[in-house]
Parts: sequence; structure tokens; C-alpha cells
Amino acid sequence: MPFRIVELSSARNPLLQSIRLSAARGRPTDDGLFVIEGPHLLQEISRSTWQLETLLFTHEAFPAWEAYARERRMETVIVPARTFSSLTATENTQGVMALAHPRVWQWRDFHADPALVVVLDGVQDPGNAGTIIRSAEAFGASGVVLLEHSARLSNGKLMRASAGSLFHLPVRDAVPPSEFVSRARESNWNLAALDPSGDVAVSRFSFSGGCALIVGSEGRGVSPDLRACSSSVTIPTSRVESLNAATACSIALYEASCQRR
Repeated sequence: MPFRIVELSSARNPLLQSIRLSAARGRPTDDGLFVIEGPHLLQEISRSTWQLETLLFTHEAFPAWEAYARERRMETVIVPARTFSSLTATENTQGVMALAHPRVWQWRDFHADPALVVVLDGVQDPGNAGTIIRSAEAFGASGVVLLEHSARLSNGKLMRASAGSLFHLPVRDAVPPSEFVSRARESNWNLAALDPSGDVAVSRFSFSGGCALIVGSEGRGVSPDLRACSSSVTIPTSRVESLNAATACSIALYEASCQRR
């Protein structure tokens, strides 16, 4: 595809309206594209198997990215700074944005040997969800599953909190719990549900084989159906009743990584 630059100035342009609505709702565009905001996420997605579709810059930001756009022969849209700022969900994206098709991961992509899958059960806060995805990559997890009623991957805050890890790990969202349980049983994964009042200290649970670490919302924890088929794992604390969901999951992932070394 030949490199071309399109200049758009009207905030009513259909493409810009679609981006604005997508960013505000934290959902893909009608064409299934994710809105990627900021230079760091653009650099990270460039190293991934996601498919970049369109680049957007302000007039001020474009000179620093022109060679990047030309090298990739990407359709590039230039937007006035004031119009650009109306598109974003953040106060400062440094005039850099992209539209991308996410990679569609299959269940077989989660089957590392042995697997360590992180499961978010009703974790609706996108900052927590993104932080967990970042920790999952840092501590060697083989993938992340976001069950129904958890934050969506297309949420801009989740993407920023993941710091680009979202683009490098197998991740699925909006997964029905019954589908996950069925896959876990087929794969013989041991399930560990984080619970402040759990029966087994996280250091005593064996993460050496194929397993899945389940973290629930801070309000209700892991759902009863998942707790019923999991070991109840706790992180001992003093003077506080429980930990933030992302903090607890990160500690458990660190323990798992130590065991699996």
C-alpha cells in the first residue's frame, strides 16, 4: 500500500467521531479496531503481532514519526492539536495515536509447558486489570484470561496500565466462566483461587505443574463456582485484612516464578 498522508480538521469527520466514541467507551470501533494512545504503546505494539491499521498525529508530533510511518507504508492522518485532544481519553497523549486490529489468540496458545494462566474473575477496574497483565508478563505467565464482567482489553486505561504487555501475551477477554473451567479440566490445570481467608499459604501451593491463578474483584472475591473447583490460596499479612487485587496477584506470580525456576 502506498504511503499517504491525509489531513483532517473537522471534529465531525466520521473517522474522528468513531475514534472519539471508542476511546470514551473503552470499546473497539465498529470495525473492531482498538484505539492505541501515546508513543510508548505505539512502540510496544510495533514489536507485537497485532496489526496496525492507521496512524494519527498532530502537526507538531508528526515530524518525529514521519520516517516510522514511511518505513511501514502506513496510512497516516494529521489532525490539528485541538481536534486531536478531543479524541483522547487522556490529558496528554503527546499527539500520537493509532488504530490496530488485535491478535485473536486461541486456547492452544495458552498451553506452555507447563502452563501458568492468570484468570481475572470480575476484576472491573481497568487499572488493576492492566497491572495484572503487566505482572503476568514480568513473571513468566503463559497467558491471561479475563472472564465475563471483567474489564475489557480495549479500555484505554487498561492498555496504559499494562505498559504494552497486553500486546505480547496471549490474552482473551469476555470469556464465560464455564468455558474456562472446561478448558482447564481438559488441560489438567490445578486451579488456585486467591482468597484473604484461604486455606493454603501461597508459598505452600505448588505452581510447578500446569496451573491457573484466579483473582477476583476486591468487593466479592472469586465467584463461588470457581472457588468450588479450586484450592483456596492466601497471602499472609499483618495489620491489614486484604491486599489490592493487582498487588496480591503480583505477589502470587512472583512466588510462582520462584518455584518454576
